[in-house]
Amino acid sequence: MFIELRHLRTLLSLQETGSVSQAAERLHLTQSAVSHQLKALEAYFECPLFIRKSHPLRLTSAGQRLLELAAVILPQVEAAERDLACMAEGRAGRLHIAVECHSCFQWLLPSMDAFRNRWPEVEMDLSLGFNFEPLPALQRGDIDLVVTSDPLHLPDISYDPLFRFQSMLVIAPHHRLANKAWVEPADLRGEILITYPVERNRLSLYTDFLDPSGVEPAGQRTAELTLMILQLVASNRGVAALPNWAIVEEVKQGYVKALPLGQAGLWATLFAAVRAEEKDRFFMQDFIKLARETCFQNLSGILPASADQPSNHAIF
Repeated sequence: MFIELRHLRTLLSLQETGSVSQAAERLHLTQSAVSHQLKALEAYFECPLFIRKSHPLRLTSAGQRLLELAAVILPQVEAAERDLACMAEGRAGRLHIAVECHSCFQWLLPSMDAFRNRWPEVEMDLSLGFNFEPLPALQRGDIDLVVTSDPLHLPDISYDPLFRFQSMLVIAPHHRLANKAWVEPADLRGEILITYPVERNRLSLYTDFLDPSGVEPAGQRTAELTLMILQLVASNRGVAALPNWAIVEEVKQGYVKALPLGQAGLWATLFAAVRAEEKDRFFMQDFIKLARETCFQNLSGILPASADQPSNHAIF
């Protein structure tokens, strides 16, 4: 038997991403390793699996046949793995999650719903991390997983990357900066910044953009809800830095405009933080895998991230 599970996972990633390079990033493989898998399959079956020089990548009828096989086999394998893990670990468990921004609800709630269907015996709960320090609470065992873009070096805490995203400066459609291709730190000297209610040293707009240039904005106000921040920005009450995937619809509708922070943009990584002693529990890994898949199915403008990839240390 020549076809292996890794071949099916590769074909599925190719279909979802549309390119060999992005499929390789998602699978944490090199591009040459993915190309080698495809060439080996094509050589064995003596037929092409995808149309060369197509963008996005298009599968041939042979590739589609293998994709159909992947759609049947991979879910069955994953279900069997969950069942075996349940037999070894016991089905009961607890997964209390804390998040540091309301924007995460866009993908987190669907992930939690899907997880409940897979693991009905695991107790789930969700908290906002504005009124307490979520990572120290994770250390103490008060919660079990933290969604954060602010990874702190704490003993016995493990970080699993979910995806990379770009922080964008969100402004009113007719703002004085609206015609710029991107903004420089000096452009914000006279602006009111609207941020989530967290410490300044955890906001990447300050730590990685304004502070290195010695720029101080005219003032700052806070709001807990992303929707409230967008309303304030749209009414020209200030500007805000928000993740690109959280503002897609508002930008598309012309409600606000988004500009890169600097010519190269300001990028960060979103992580799932868990206690190291819990990271290998199967239901924990299954939730992280499910959350990552949900993100790439539903969010625009995000990129795969690897565990050793550097990240800005702060929230938006």
